[in-house]
Amino acid sequence: MIRKLNRAFTLIELMIVVAIVGILAVLAIFGVRKYVANAKTAEARNALGQMGKDQSTEFEKEYLAGGVMGAGSSSTISRTLCLSATQAVPKDPLSIQGKKYQPDPTSGMDWNKDDLALNTGFACLKFSMEAPQYFQYLFTSDAANKASGTTWLATAHGDLNGDTVVSTFTLAGAVTPTQDFILGPSIGEVDPEE
Repeated sequence: MIRKLNRAFTLIELMIVVAIVGILAVLAIFGVRKYVANAKTAEARNALGQMGKDQSTEFEKEYLAGGVMGAGSSSTISRTLCLSATQAVPKDPLSIQGKKYQPDPTSGMDWNKDDLALNTGFACLKFSMEAPQYFQYLFTSDAANKASGTTWLATAHGDLNGDTVVSTFTLAGAVTPTQDFILGPSIGEVDPEE
């Protein structure tokens, strides 16, 4: 009876427990790291999706001549894609290298760089972000008309951990022969969790 009360764990049993705890800790750290990286990349996916919706909405607007139409006359409907943004937001890719960037809301800066009247850039899309961002955003379009084959491409680049390996997300769109604007079925990803 006394012998049972004085019993303890052997060194081998303790080493096995420590090894198991170590393995579980490594797995937990990897899982948390992957979860945090996935949460950061959600910003890029959401932003590109919103840009695509904004471009679709802009394309569906009907631009007609401002003059008075005569009785019995007709006018063609004109649809346009927004012209390419003149600069990425943020302008300097080092601003998002392992850190967040707070956009400048001042007129002529960041999201407000381009001119709505000229149908250009993020102002045309009416897209902006007020919160700090992990990614650099840009979009291009190869024409500002409704010609079949006209393309549109939005990109997000980010260096989440500052190691100079860049994550890239893209969303493409194009004008069809029936004069509709369609977006790609998914967002392209290269090194999403770099």
